[in-house]
Amino acid sequence: MGQVRRLAEETPARRDRHVDLLRAIAIGAVVIGHWLAVHVTYDGGLTGGNALDLVSWAVPLTWLFQVMPVFFLVGGYANAASLASHRARGGDSAAWALRRTDRLLRPTTTLLAVLTAAALSARALGAGADLVGIGVWMAAIPLWFLVAYLAVVVLTPMTHALHRRHGLAVPVVLTVLVGLGDAARLLDWAPAVGEANFLLAWLAVHQLGFAWQDGRLPARPRVGWSLAAVGLAVLVLLTVLGPYPLGMVGQNTSPPTLALLALALTQTGLALASHGPASRWLRRLRPWTVVVGINSVIMTLFLWHMTAAVLGALVLYPTGVLPDPPAGTPLWLVLRLPWLAALAVILLVLVAVFGPVERRSGPSPAAGARAGTAAGLLTCAGMAAVLGGILAIAIAGPGDHGLTGMPPAALAGYFAGAATLRLTRARFRRAPS
Repeated sequence: MGQVRRLAEETPARRDRHVDLLRAIAIGAVVIGHWLAVHVTYDGGLTGGNALDLVSWAVPLTWLFQVMPVFFLVGGYANAASLASHRARGGDSAAWALRRTDRLLRPTTTLLAVLTAAALSARALGAGADLVGIGVWMAAIPLWFLVAYLAVVVLTPMTHALHRRHGLAVPVVLTVLVGLGDAARLLDWAPAVGEANFLLAWLAVHQLGFAWQDGRLPARPRVGWSLAAVGLAVLVLLTVLGPYPLGMVGQNTSPPTLALLALALTQTGLALASHGPASRWLRRLRPWTVVVGINSVIMTLFLWHMTAAVLGALVLYPTGVLPDPPAGTPLWLVLRLPWLAALAVILLVLVAVFGPVERRSGPSPAAGARAGTAAGLLTCAGMAAVLGGILAIAIAGPGDHGLTGMPPAALAGYFAGAATLRLTRARFRRAPS
C-alpha cells in the first residue's frame, strides 16, 4: 500500500487522471456484471448458465453494466499518448508494440499457465473431462475481449497514422462498415461478413479515444452531453423500435453491432462531460490513491474474476453453503449479495497472489527505443502466434479439449508466441531510457 501511495504522490501533473478513473470504474462494472449474470445449479454436479436467459426483466441493466466500450475508449486515449511520446523520442512501431503489450501478456501467460496446471491436477485426481472443460472455459471467458484489445493495440501505429491524416472520418467509415456487416448478417446475405465486426467495431471506439487525446473531441460539457444524447437516441431507435435486441450482452456483442456502437457513443459523451468535475476530485490524494491501486492490477482483476466465480461455485454449492433457487426468485435475488461478497474475497486473494506479476517491470524496450528489422519481424511473428492462440482458446467453448481443457495446438501456439516476444524484449534490457 505504501508503494501505491508513493506512486500516487509522484504522479506527473500532465497525466489525465480521469482516464484512469474511467478504467477503474469500468473494471468494477465488468466484474460485478459478470458475477451477477452467472447462474449456478448443483444436482450431483455443477451446471451453469447466464441468468439473463432466465430473468428477462434484468436485460435492460446491461445498458449499465456493458462497459467494454469504455476500455477501448480510454485505451485509445492512452495508446495515442504513449505512441506519440515514443515517436517523439525517435522510437519505432515494433519497439512500442513490444513495450505496450508486455503489461498485457505477462498476466495472461500466468493465467494460462495456472489454468493448465490446475486442469492437469484435476484430471489426475479423477475429475471428468467435461467438468474440467467447462471450468477452464468459464475461467477463460475474459480472453474474448483480450484478443480484440491486443489486436487494436498492435494495429495502433497504423490506425493512429490514419487518425492523424483523416481524423473523425476514420471511426465514421468504420461505423458504416459495421452497419454493412450487420446488414449482411441480419438479412442473411453473407453472415460470415459480419464476423469482421469483432475487430471493426472495437477499432471504431479506439479511434474515438485518439480523437479525445488530441482534442478533436474536446472534453467539454456541451460536446459531451450532445454526444451522449445523440448516442442514447440512436440506441433507443435501434433497439426499442428497430431490429436490434435490447440487451447489450450476447447478440449485440457476438459480433458487436451498430447498437453497441450507439452505446459506445453515449458512454463517450458521458466521459467527456464528466471530465472537469472528475479531474478536480482526483486532485485529492485519497481517491487518487485508490484509482492508482486499482489500475496497478487492472489486468489481474479482469483476467482472474471469472476464475474467482469458478472457485466460488466449487466451494459454495456442493458444500451447501449457498442453496441454488431458481433464477429470478426473491430468494435468488437475496442470495446474490453473499455470492458477490464471497467472490470478492476470493478475487482479493487471487490479486494478492498474482498482482505482483502485473506490477513487475519486464525487460521491455525503453521509451524511444528502435527495434530494427529483425526484431520487428520477430515481434510480428510472436504477436500473430499469441493472437491466434488466444482466439482459438476463446472460441473453442466448453467441452473435452484434452487434458488441459484447452485446444493443445492453440495453447502451444500462444506459449511459443509469448516466448518469442519475451526473448525479443530481452535484447532491450540495457536500452537507454
